[in-house]
Amino acid sequence: MGAVRRLVLLALLIVPCLAELNSTESEGKSSCQASVGGSSQSDAHRALILQLNPNEDCTWTLERPENKSIRLIFSHFQLDPDGECESEHIQVFEGNSTKGSLLGKFCSKHDYIPVFQSSSNTLTIQIVTDSVRIQRTVFIFYYFFSPGTSIPDCGGYLDSLEGSFTSPNYPNPHPELAYCVWHIQVEKGYKIKLNFKDIFLETDEHCRFDFIAVYDGSSTTSGLIGQVCGYAKPTFESSSDSLTVVLSTDYANSYRGFSASYTSIYAENINTTSLICSSDRMRAIISKSYLASFKYNENNLQLNDPTCRPKISNVVEFSIPLDGCGTIKKVEDYSVTYTNIIILIPSPTSEVITRQKHLQIILKCEMESNSTVEMMYITEDDVIQNQSGVGKYNTSMALFESNSFEKPILESPYYVDLNQTLFVQVSLRTSDPNLVVFLDTCIASPTPDFASPTYDLIKSGCNQDETCKVYPLSGHYGRFQFDAFKFLRSLGSVYLQCKILICDSSDQQSRCNQGCVSRRKRDISSYKWKTDSVIGPIRLKKDRNASGNPGKEKDQIHREETQNQPFDSLHLFSFMALALNVVIVAALIARRFVNQRADYKYQKLQNIN
Repeated sequence: MGAVRRLVLLALLIVPCLAELNSTESEGKSSCQASVGGSSQSDAHRALILQLNPNEDCTWTLERPENKSIRLIFSHFQLDPDGECESEHIQVFEGNSTKGSLLGKFCSKHDYIPVFQSSSNTLTIQIVTDSVRIQRTVFIFYYFFSPGTSIPDCGGYLDSLEGSFTSPNYPNPHPELAYCVWHIQVEKGYKIKLNFKDIFLETDEHCRFDFIAVYDGSSTTSGLIGQVCGYAKPTFESSSDSLTVVLSTDYANSYRGFSASYTSIYAENINTTSLICSSDRMRAIISKSYLASFKYNENNLQLNDPTCRPKISNVVEFSIPLDGCGTIKKVEDYSVTYTNIIILIPSPTSEVITRQKHLQIILKCEMESNSTVEMMYITEDDVIQNQSGVGKYNTSMALFESNSFEKPILESPYYVDLNQTLFVQVSLRTSDPNLVVFLDTCIASPTPDFASPTYDLIKSGCNQDETCKVYPLSGHYGRFQFDAFKFLRSLGSVYLQCKILICDSSDQQSRCNQGCVSRRKRDISSYKWKTDSVIGPIRLKKDRNASGNPGKEKDQIHREETQNQPFDSLHLFSFMALALNVVIVAALIARRFVNQRADYKYQKLQNIN
């Protein structure tokens, strides 16, 4: 039994020592040893989890297959919540080292889901942590895709007062490896209420695989309101007139996706009236308290066309198209004016008299120069009140896949080959059918500020580049095409800027109808608006070949999480149980050995007297 006691004592001494050794090795082991790459080129995607220790400076390099782009998504990360961005952050570089061009940097202070897209041969990820001893986790999902392919109904621009949209294929399963962005923009003075009528995505505690992200603003870095997945019906409200919605999916477990609708809510508390002029309508907002001060209500209001009724919420709002509801259009030199009248019909006190004031609200939107001048005249018997404001004209510029101009390209930046034909369209959003768009001047620049050098594509309506072709006037659209090029001694980015003239189509002497005018002393022809549109960057693909990056299947993630965890109490308990089993077996063997020796002991012979 002395031997058994010694073995038990030895085991009890060994177990704490081994536990301390494993704990020390876990604390000292760097997660920089985690593998991001692999050897197979057939995998098109990969998801992985990184567990990081204090005082790390880790880098990983991703290599893309030839003729592919890469999208890199950090859908969930937990860093030091109190850490400064200078001492703890994640950075993504183009190239195979941290000396390449910086694509982006983020830390725990940034409230958005970082997404990077590039056609560079390689990308480098760097993670730096501070000295605070907390658990840090970073989930990375990336995949390769062909830059020329697109998913129908995946993202877009929504600028109406209210509307609805769904995930691609809804209610059928959503596509794999989709990244769709919807930009919702309403008129100034409004905010947006977004209601998801149905969401059915893959369920995950942190929404790492498939998710919807809603941002409070016009971009995917403007502040994350919420990130949702699984089965839900949430509602979101913006703080301004813009909202951005993102759908991101991985390569497995596709479900219905989502169905959503939105509406505009007037954001300001007004005491009287206000007018908003845009390129397709007038919006007159009248507070209920203002009407009540004259003993009126919304039922007393009427437009020139009495069939056009207001929308009633916390205010009374008339949304009046420029070509309907009795709106009167007046064209003059260099300007056009749209006018309508809201009449407040008194409630009769008797058959012949009323004790209410007779009111008229005269709405007038005058479009002039490169802005929209807003004026409102309110007549109260002989009292006139004036209100005015200034707004920009609503135009946009986009690249398209072909000369049919049916499918806009939503990728930014957009990667092209040298001499690839690019199709550009400038769109005017207006309900007035009698306006046309004319491309006066279009220039290219390697920088977004259009400082020197610049290159003329169109000047005074004339082609300046041998590959440039301007399409004929086509209503609310100005269109042209040209072959892609690069600037010498500069980065491979190109930005486009076009100066646009908008004219009345019935004016045969307008600048828009004159077309290319290479030489003229001064511009004496009429146009209604002049404004600028900018698009970019357009970048060139690299010519170098790259080897592919392998992937991991999603069903390995939980195993990776277990493998990346440090030596914890569960591991210690398992080892102690194993050590105890060794001690028991050793005790049984020792006991048997002692018993065997007892069987062979010599015994005294009895004395026989």
